[in-house]
Amino acid sequence: MDSLSQLSLTPASHFDIDLIVNGTNHSLAVDSRTTLLDALRDRLHLTGTKRGCDLGQCGACTVLLDGRRINACLTLAVMARGRAVTTIEGIAADGELHPMQAAFIEHDAFQCGYCTPGQIMSAIGLLTESRNKDDATIREHMSGNICRCGAYTNIVAAVRDAAARSI
Repeated sequence: MDSLSQLSLTPASHFDIDLIVNGTNHSLAVDSRTTLLDALRDRLHLTGTKRGCDLGQCGACTVLLDGRRINACLTLAVMARGRAVTTIEGIAADGELHPMQAAFIEHDAFQCGYCTPGQIMSAIGLLTESRNKDDATIREHMSGNICRCGAYTNIVAAVRDAAARSI
């Protein structure tokens, strides 16, 4: 008997979870291995959160969990049960863009736009996490978000402008 036939593969466990996404409760049955990114995109059809590297290195999947930035590709959906998840779809209010979204438009802080949702969510998290909002701090705190188009100067300007407006 070869070693592969001796392996005992057990199916993953399933969990019934409640996710509070953008202020709305969603009850889902998920595999224990389902990432928050997959739950958001595939189960809740919130496709603003992007799949990039699936390794937590690019920041395209950045969302807020209880107001703090996380990589949704590295977070299991079960870890977010009962906690507040905010995605790019949930930051505009009353038909008005979030001030960070407006700043990104004003400063042309995106080119292809793929990384933009993660950049914006990371920038919003930065403003709540850091007291100092100078360019060096902005660059440091945004370093987990990669922009292949190289719009970094404009991204820093947008974050600085939004910070000055005291979001």
